[in-house]
Amino acid sequence: MVPRYSRPDMTAIWEPEAKYRIWFEIEAHATEKLGQLGVVPKSAAKALWDWWGTEPAIDVAAIDAIEAVTRHDVIAFLTWVSQQVGDEARFMHQGMTSSDVLDTTLAVQLARSADILLDDLDQLLAALKRRALEYKFTPTIGRSHGIHAEPVTFGFKLAQAYAEFSRCRDRLVAARAEIATCAISGAVGTFANIDPAVEEHVAQALGLAVEPISTQVIPRDRHAMFFATLGVIASSIERLAVEVRHLQRTEVLEAEEYFSPGQKGSSAMPHKRNPVLSENLTGLARVVRGAAVPAMENVALWHERDISHSSVERFIGPDACITLDFALARLTGLIDKLLVYPERMQKNLDRMGGLVHSQRVLLALTQAGVSREDAYAIVQRNAMKVWESDGQLSLLELLKADPQVTAALSEAEIEDKFDLAYHFRQIDRIFERVFGAS
Repeated sequence: MVPRYSRPDMTAIWEPEAKYRIWFEIEAHATEKLGQLGVVPKSAAKALWDWWGTEPAIDVAAIDAIEAVTRHDVIAFLTWVSQQVGDEARFMHQGMTSSDVLDTTLAVQLARSADILLDDLDQLLAALKRRALEYKFTPTIGRSHGIHAEPVTFGFKLAQAYAEFSRCRDRLVAARAEIATCAISGAVGTFANIDPAVEEHVAQALGLAVEPISTQVIPRDRHAMFFATLGVIASSIERLAVEVRHLQRTEVLEAEEYFSPGQKGSSAMPHKRNPVLSENLTGLARVVRGAAVPAMENVALWHERDISHSSVERFIGPDACITLDFALARLTGLIDKLLVYPERMQKNLDRMGGLVHSQRVLLALTQAGVSREDAYAIVQRNAMKVWESDGQLSLLELLKADPQVTAALSEAEIEDKFDLAYHFRQIDRIFERVFGAS
């Protein structure tokens, strides 16, 4: 993780001390159930929980020192706990394997990370909804291939983003449910040396579902789905960030990132106001998406397990979650403070001499009895004159002077096809679909 792109609540989930605390809870809950089953003395769990009740500090350095000798992180942790608790600690880990601890811990960390990300999405959705309603009927030009197409509203653009991130939220809810499973099934997953009731007890204590069948590890298709979902969310972030970057270009300048007092855009050019947040979000999205392919490659492990997935997940778990958390928060702030310029939007809309209304004239001519081929040729012929004049000519005036057009349509009928409000007749209906009847 890079501190520059990290936020404390998410980072805390992935700190070594937090990881070891989850390890302890898994071991203690398992020992507790083993005591109830009569496999180990009940006093063993009591000793563990009594020590835990003192809110002990986790000595990460001491555990690392033991691991330097054992070359095994779980054994190092168990050894350190034994040194703190005493003789009763020998009953920890009965019938368990290291992956029971590691995989269940990762499930807890990813589920807790997902909860933060869901809250991030809720805040982003609230900002998008507020700004979409604010600019619900603010005219702007819709573009395809980067070229003027037909009028839309700026609120309509933001409503699109709201709908997209609503889908992202639904996917993350599903991905969280899929990743939040517990496996305490022992070596190769057969429960040969531990009762399934232990797994059920630990799962309930940690708020996880029971993994229906594990090998020695939780199946990695679950993790692949989780990180793929994070990648899709990152792509949606980039899509909106790229839109802002385009709108902020000098030639467009319909919206731009908030530029705070004292902010500098360039070390060389004092006039610069660059879309640095949006560009940063594009880069962060690449990092998050970069976790998806390694997670998918982790699915194919040898037989009941190998550890080729382990090193990968030590990177992508914290990096993807921490980076996406930061990116969502940054995007929320960007949208919340986005500077919007309706007058510039209208100016750009009008820039090409009414070309944006060409389809309505085309349709009117066909409805008046002109073949589609001839109607297209008539409108395009006039539109190209406007295009080549760089908007200095008026499509409306050219059409009113074209005998082939006036033979089919009256002057009033032609002018009616240049009514901007016509394009926004269904905006209320679209907003109701996106935001609900309210």
